[in-house]
Amino acid sequence: MSDPSRPEIYVSTDVEVDGPIPGPHSMLSFASAAYAADKTLLGTFTANLELLPGAQGHPDTLAWWEQHPDAWQAARRDPRSPQSVMTDYVQWLEALPGSPVFVGYPAAFDFMFVYWYLIRFAGRSPFSFSALDMKTMAMVLLRKDYRRSTKNAMPKRWFDDLPHNHVALDDAIEQGALFCNMLSESRRR
Repeated sequence: MSDPSRPEIYVSTDVEVDGPIPGPHSMLSFASAAYAADKTLLGTFTANLELLPGAQGHPDTLAWWEQHPDAWQAARRDPRSPQSVMTDYVQWLEALPGSPVFVGYPAAFDFMFVYWYLIRFAGRSPFSFSALDMKTMAMVLLRKDYRRSTKNAMPKRWFDDLPHNHVALDDAIEQGALFCNMLSESRRR
């Protein structure tokens, strides 16, 4: 459980997968970048995972991966067992200097995989069962409809000069910085 006396640590997380849902499909890779509210990067965690027994890549997702061979290679390098990875991830999250808050873009997709893997392989989630969605936050800040609150609609001042290349760690860092910039602007209003 989170301790209200500890500061929130924003854990920007990105997953790379081979299908739309966990179980029939596998999480290939994921990464988290832990940020303080002031955009201090406190640490990162990244891992590539072995495929789930009996799972198969979805044809549409595999076709997408064919268009991103460098990212595919990065996600398949030195995979580890999900049990080992998720146990290490829980330990990393619990060692952070505050209460971890899952942050995703879109949170519903990334959190679905991370939560499923946490419960299945580690038996618990330091995030509880909630996640902060950056697109919803953008909707509020931009005062636009949800489906119009895309990255293309966001002001350039929210973006740092960081890569977004479908390599989980790069994307987690980039999206974490974006979140912190959004958070800072929301708190100045």
